[in-house]
Amino acid sequence: MPELVQAILQGDRRALARSITLVENDTAQGQQTLDALFPKTGKAHVVGITGASGAGKSSLVNCLVDILIQQDPKLQVAVIAVDPTSPFSGGSVLGDRIRMRAIAENPNVFIRSMASRGALGGLAHNTQAVSLVLDAAGYDFILVETVGAGQSEVEIASLAHSVLVVEAPGLGDDIQAAKAGIMEIADILVLNKADKADVDAAEMALRSMLAMGYPSTKTDGSVWVPPILRTVATDGKGVAEVVNAIQAHAEFLHSTGTWQQRDQTRLRAFLHGLLERKRNQEWQQFIQKEEFKQVLKKIYIHELSPYAAVEQLQSISFLKNSH
Repeated sequence: MPELVQAILQGDRRALARSITLVENDTAQGQQTLDALFPKTGKAHVVGITGASGAGKSSLVNCLVDILIQQDPKLQVAVIAVDPTSPFSGGSVLGDRIRMRAIAENPNVFIRSMASRGALGGLAHNTQAVSLVLDAAGYDFILVETVGAGQSEVEIASLAHSVLVVEAPGLGDDIQAAKAGIMEIADILVLNKADKADVDAAEMALRSMLAMGYPSTKTDGSVWVPPILRTVATDGKGVAEVVNAIQAHAEFLHSTGTWQQRDQTRLRAFLHGLLERKRNQEWQQFIQKEEFKQVLKKIYIHELSPYAAVEQLQSISFLKNSH
């Protein structure tokens, strides 16, 4: 294991890919690798890209990476592209890796596709862990593209320093996104496919929603108001302005002390997620035991209510764990 960690720190991409697989699959080796790498984390700028399917997130990510590398050829950029998992076969297309083939050929770019594996919120269970491995490996920017389910993809806010919400004219997702809260997580609003005829109406809708969240703005620089930027990602129009906005947001976070707060939020969310999964694993083991089956039988014959059953099961579980 020390050899694998050392190889990652020396820039070995094969070792990096192997370690990510170990972490993604929740293996003991993966956890040990991340334990060893964790002190080297905390330097990367994690950027989340979310929004409805069809908004052009993958095309935007392609252009963002391309412009970042053009601006600074020494920059190391990683992409985590989360693809949906089939609820029937358990498989995933991992199509983002195919769509990003052009930028994947750059030696300073590392792309990893992850299957969501049924996780909600637009991410995979171990997205945060994989981002930490990439951080330790020396990547300056880590772009995380969510599944694209749209309204429920707010989990990215607890993983990224900067969140881009990508919208496009004609998707009919504007009002629903606002209702579901996805607008509230945006640090930058990107109106992609801006060459469509109804782009003005779409921008007007976004600005009215933004006004509700920011009815008054301070002029002392203590409040970040998400800019609305038009892009046509298929030909790169407006994407340089998005890169500038990402860099400006990073400067804002550092100047206001918010960067450290977001880092703490990310790590707290990661810890909470691990604890929840650990607890769920314990319960999955417990429900196979006879005590649970007996309580379930009482529910079936309407002798015990589900609420009372929960109290009883928690008591039983607590007693078991205390021995």
